[in-house]
Amino acid sequence: MLMSASSEFVALCREQMMLLVQGLGASLSVVYLTQELVEAPANEAKLIPLVVYPETAVGLLSTNALALPKLNQKFLTAAEEFPTPPNKSGTENTTEPHSQQEYLLGGDQIVLPLIYEDMMMGLLVTARHDRAWNEQERTQVEHIAQTLTIACILDQRRTWLEVQLHQQQILQEKQQDLLDSLLHQFRNPLTALRTFGKLLIKRLRPGDANREVAESIVRESDRLQELLKNFDEVIDFQPEDLASLKLPQENEVFVEATVEKDSKPILLLPGTGEKEADCYLADVLQPLLVSAQAIAQERNLELIAEIPPNLPLVRANLKALTEVFSNIIDNALKYTPAGGKILIQAGQQKDNFQGVAITDTGPGIPPQDLEHLGERRYRGVQAQTEIPGTGLGISIAKQLIEQMQGEIEVFSPALNSKITSPQAPGTTFIVWLPIAKG
Repeated sequence: MLMSASSEFVALCREQMMLLVQGLGASLSVVYLTQELVEAPANEAKLIPLVVYPETAVGLLSTNALALPKLNQKFLTAAEEFPTPPNKSGTENTTEPHSQQEYLLGGDQIVLPLIYEDMMMGLLVTARHDRAWNEQERTQVEHIAQTLTIACILDQRRTWLEVQLHQQQILQEKQQDLLDSLLHQFRNPLTALRTFGKLLIKRLRPGDANREVAESIVRESDRLQELLKNFDEVIDFQPEDLASLKLPQENEVFVEATVEKDSKPILLLPGTGEKEADCYLADVLQPLLVSAQAIAQERNLELIAEIPPNLPLVRANLKALTEVFSNIIDNALKYTPAGGKILIQAGQQKDNFQGVAITDTGPGIPPQDLEHLGERRYRGVQAQTEIPGTGLGISIAKQLIEQMQGEIEVFSPALNSKITSPQAPGTTFIVWLPIAKG
């Protein structure tokens, strides 16, 4: 177990040392914590000085000024196996009441193990050079060692609980990312389903038996959207919601600790675990354009698609690429006001990449927001509007494209002036994919 010490425990150690100095006349005292060496042989351990008095003696510790015995694994784990000090006659002392709890060196030094449940937490070493310790003084030093032992184990338990709390918070953040991503992916097909239901209602005459079915589709779609809205409110925790949960502060003193770097959360995204394949962009775009046309019609938008024939194959994950285009087209539909246009052009070329440009006539993206585009949950100025969103769509699309060795370029104002105007500068997203080899 890697051990650390809080600032409170360090302060307690210093207070106990002052008792040794002022009450017992100690000239040198050190509190060590034991540290198992992860990469060392099993019979080796390390002592780490935590608090030293006087502080000018710190440099002497490297030369073993206190003549400490070399620790071994038995010394670390069992109090009853701690070396028994010899008596004045040179024979082993079996009647000394403190023979199993201290180790005297030279008559003026005392070394007391800080032991809890057969586990050695550290050492208290104290010495004085003007006289030897008497029995009463040794008892007082033992009481100080017991105080430090209790404080040490309580401090370690506090550290363990904080580590568990931190791990739980990391787990909650990963779970929230998973839920956010799944919910975002659920919205697009739900929107399309609701739109198809409304179009059916318009096309079916009153009294038609299928009209009730179409109305049920719209009604249940509305119900699902309401449930999604409520679910978002439940899982949308903010950092300030966790502010009351105490984590290690910057002023805490760590003797030694391992910091596990938080790996990038694994998201349940489309195409996870599936192999990439050669495909035509037209085959991926065509089903999406059917849904997009229906939504554009409902929102009074004009959707223009320019997909030349005989485009080269690209290498991609089909499910992932479908999600990428779905997210970007959905954004274009969402942020383009009524009466606007959306232009989808395939056949862009550069180096060994083929691209698809998606241009809208929306308000555009401010420069300060372009710098953060792709960050999870970042919406910028759009967060101040009534347009619903989670700030996840472009982030998911960017992550998926990068997994396919492609890239996404964003231009605002839009590149294509064919549909844009100064009043509607718009935005252009270009999705670049590697052209299939051979």
